[in-house]
Amino acid sequence: MTFSAPPAPFSSPGSGPNASTGVLLSHGFTGSTMSLLGWARYLADAGYAVSLPLLPGHGTTWQDLARTPWEHWYRGYEDAYTELAGRTERVFAAGLSMGGTLALRLAAKQPVAGVAVVNPGLTVADPRARYAHLLKYVLPSVPAIGNNIKLQGQDEGAYSRTPVGAVAEVLKLFKDTTDLLPLLSAPVIAFRSAVDPVVPESSMDVLRRLCRELEVVPLPNSYHVATMDHDAPLIFARSHEFIQRLSAGTPA
Repeated sequence: MTFSAPPAPFSSPGSGPNASTGVLLSHGFTGSTMSLLGWARYLADAGYAVSLPLLPGHGTTWQDLARTPWEHWYRGYEDAYTELAGRTERVFAAGLSMGGTLALRLAAKQPVAGVAVVNPGLTVADPRARYAHLLKYVLPSVPAIGNNIKLQGQDEGAYSRTPVGAVAEVLKLFKDTTDLLPLLSAPVIAFRSAVDPVVPESSMDVLRRLCRELEVVPLPNSYHVATMDHDAPLIFARSHEFIQRLSAGTPA
């Protein structure tokens, strides 16, 4: 996919009694902020200070993503955390798919109050992915993984091709994050789709094994991009409840 205008970041200053709580969201690999706008706006309407950055290499062309190391994705997310933490008393990290990976990595390195992730990636199902660092020289891209949504008529603004070089970067991010997970002490709520051809169940197995405090919420009627699917209202409401509960127990 190419864009007439790049998908934009979203930010809300917060209002009312929830304004002192920030929520930092991240979209997934090859996707855009469009996949999380509904969630971000729901939380903003609840009064939270919300930040949804557009990750480096995204919202332009897949060739741009192919040239972007995973450290740049994380740096873009962490920079948004620094800005949000500077204007709130506590921050929750959240994300979809690879964005969930970034949220978990951030929580292992920064004092976040909690983590909400949707189909977070920590492993890959396709055995060919391990050779992506070599395949990229003969196969620059493969068909898109975006718009895996059961609900008809949705468009997350994902690239029309997946750069193979960037797949190699995803694998590095997954390994680095998995190595850091034992350092994560914040509570985690993970939303898991019943059908997800993008992120394998082995990712959830890693999360269950390494997270100290984990709640898993099944999504019975959604595919991978569940934040735009039938179960999106459940994600929005349960994450709001999760944030409210933990904020109430956090000293100001």
